[in-house]
Amino acid sequence: MSDHNYSRRKFLTQALLATAAAATPGFLLANGKQKAGEKVNLACIGIGNRGAEIIKALYNTGLANIVALCDVDMEAPHTQDILKQFPNVPRFKDFRQMFDKMGNQIEAVSIGTPDFSHFPITMMAISLGKHVYVEKPMARTFNEVELMMKAAAKNPKVVTQMGNQGHSDANYFQFKAWKEAGIIKDVTAITAHMNSPRRWHGWNTNITSFPAAENIPSTLDWDVWQMQTQGHTYNKDFVNGQWRCWFDFGMGALGDWGAHILDTAHEFLDLGLPYEVDPVKLDGHNNFFYPTSTTLSFKFPKRGNIPPVEIKWYDGIDNLPPIPEGYGVQGLDPNIPPPSNGAIKPAKLNPGKIIYSNDLTFKGGSHGSILSIIPEAKAKEMQSKLPEVPKSPSNHFANFLKACKGEEKTRSPFSIAGPLSQVFCLGVLAQWTGEKIVFDRNKKVITSSKKANELLMGPPPRKGWEQYYKV
Repeated sequence: MSDHNYSRRKFLTQALLATAAAATPGFLLANGKQKAGEKVNLACIGIGNRGAEIIKALYNTGLANIVALCDVDMEAPHTQDILKQFPNVPRFKDFRQMFDKMGNQIEAVSIGTPDFSHFPITMMAISLGKHVYVEKPMARTFNEVELMMKAAAKNPKVVTQMGNQGHSDANYFQFKAWKEAGIIKDVTAITAHMNSPRRWHGWNTNITSFPAAENIPSTLDWDVWQMQTQGHTYNKDFVNGQWRCWFDFGMGALGDWGAHILDTAHEFLDLGLPYEVDPVKLDGHNNFFYPTSTTLSFKFPKRGNIPPVEIKWYDGIDNLPPIPEGYGVQGLDPNIPPPSNGAIKPAKLNPGKIIYSNDLTFKGGSHGSILSIIPEAKAKEMQSKLPEVPKSPSNHFANFLKACKGEEKTRSPFSIAGPLSQVFCLGVLAQWTGEKIVFDRNKKVITSSKKANELLMGPPPRKGWEQYYKV
């Protein structure tokens, strides 16, 4: 239904139908688990670019049947690869029509769409009892992430996984083991850095309006592409990854890479939400797209007997963080895929982090890259004290599908990925407003600025999309 007369009644009717379908024989056993050996019936929303990579990774586990394909730009050049691989699978441009027609044949969805559109698709899927694999970050606004967490908590049989795939790789198991063994303890500061060129680095930062309207490609449903956001006219610089550049649609370098760099520290150091986010440096700040260089300071309070932590985030090609003595060389780790706008040029510093504790300093890359202790002399001295790190029993995609089958628990469910995503939402608000954000962790409100606090929620949804904001 490309028009917006998508009534709440229909939305609720579908939820009831889906619940009934899930209970029919051949789907699930009475305990909510599938029969052993059965594959999960997966619908894929967003089938080009990164969406295509997710579909292939899920399919290559051997644990999924691809039963539906959905993309607002179906038949565009970037969708051809997946269409050729799955030529006989039903195709849809509108996820609502897909659920309407095929809801009872779908058990799980993968969502590889722009950041802002994760929210309505996820909310509808959860309301229909479908398991959700959604790319990182979970959503574009703090409130949308909050509602996604509430929906998941209200539907505990629904399996959720955010797509920070390194959270099922070596770094996850090493960080966990080193934390439990007391190797990583009393962390006081973390430097996180992503200094590769980004799409918007060549743009005019003195911009005063959005780019001019262009003709909409014949393959694209521009109305559905915009989903709940307030209307924009089409421009090629809004679609196919370019959405990442704009405050209205994406979350810049922080939203793109933060969940691959800070995920383990956030989870295992129990960071939760910051009480302050300070935009230390915003080069090329404007009201439309992300700064060309950003330094943000996130401050987290004492948690029980764990000391306070400051995370400093550095992005931009001319904005390298201070490097500690004895850092050594950081080679390009094969765990780190190239950014979506091309290969990582041999930067002075590749994406990663430096973790400072009272006793030890650690350096690490991004995604599944493991930590090492620096300087080298200290690493040698510590070698015999390091615990054995277990191997990952499943990659992130298999972990999700096995969880759908009741065999594992997901490692990046919304309860863990949600607060991490909200850290980035707060960081983005500091970038957008240019103001220091003072945040009440208990009430989940910004106390420093009415304008910034209103941005936690974002503008009201476009007509026809309001029902996704009710849990």
